[in-house]
Amino acid sequence: MTSGNNVDRVITRGRVITIVGLIGVAAVYVLSLGFTPPEANQGLAFKILYVHAPSAWAMETSFVMVGVTGALFLWLGDRRLDVFAEASATVGMVFGAILLLSGPIWGKTIWGAWWVWDPRLTFTLLLYLLFAGYFALRSSLRDPIERARFGAVIGIMGTVLVPFIHLTVYLFNSQHPMPVLMAPQKSPLPWVLLRPLLLSLVAFTVLYVGFVTTRYGIGLRRLAEEMRDAE
Repeated sequence: MTSGNNVDRVITRGRVITIVGLIGVAAVYVLSLGFTPPEANQGLAFKILYVHAPSAWAMETSFVMVGVTGALFLWLGDRRLDVFAEASATVGMVFGAILLLSGPIWGKTIWGAWWVWDPRLTFTLLLYLLFAGYFALRSSLRDPIERARFGAVIGIMGTVLVPFIHLTVYLFNSQHPMPVLMAPQKSPLPWVLLRPLLLSLVAFTVLYVGFVTTRYGIGLRRLAEEMRDAE
């Protein structure tokens, strides 16, 4: 099991990475608000993209990692994998909240409605609620191994849902804009608008790593305490 000094180093490393991520996010918003022109059709409202899209990226990365580490836990039985999965799910809920708050603000400006039951929006909400259930289930189970196993199954289900959410704009008659990245064709955005988006994705990824490393270290400390109490 990880020693106390190693746990402290993990938490410190996570906090340093988080600070770097926050500085990166601040730099991106200075660039997008002060040095990036408004989009031709949406005007200033388009700049919500620089919060909305990287939040979606970070949320989905978080939830995919829950499924990956959950599957590894079912295979290897190492409880540290469950600790990481829970940490990643926690961070995913934070980014998901930002995503679900920024989307309606953008939608009200562009569509004239806070919410529409568009397939992509609906399945994203379902994904978020699935992980809300992940925490509700975990809190209801006392056996740590049982808690980790059920959590791993829900994490794998969420991981499967993530690529499906991306495909909804192609499979259904969707009101949601088509992807500007990971699309079959070249991005329709000019470089001056695309650059802050790419940088925001990098900054949010660093922020995800910082948050999840810190939360993982805290989880390892709690796991060590639980194992000492059980002895």
